Amino acid sequence: FLQNLSQTPVLRELLKEAKMPGTTIKIESPELSMVYEPQLIKLDQPGPLTLAMYQFLTEIQETKKGVVTPKELFAQVCKKAIRFKGYQQQDSHELLRYLLDGMRAEE
Repeated sequence: FLQNLSQTPVLRELLKEAKMPGTTIKIESPELSMVYEPQLIKLDQPGPLTLAMYQFLTEIQETKKGVVTPKELFAQVCKKAIRFKGYQQQDSHELLRYLLDGMRAEE
């Protein structure tokens, strides 16, 4: 699923902006522009999980090595959800949920 996330341009751009504290981002939906005003959100200092996610996605996009390991990202997930420590078999859906929920909680 991390490879899929790395191919999500909106996520990559949002994380690029989020890594700079004090940035204001504009979130709008073209489909709902007649009903809802765009949301302006001022971002605080990004948390360690958000920074690890940004660094990992950047490394995937820029690396020429061919192999990228999410060690720091996984370590940050494990700090938020200790159930993933120990490298036991886990459901990837649960990991994705903890990753995204953890990043959202750092907002």
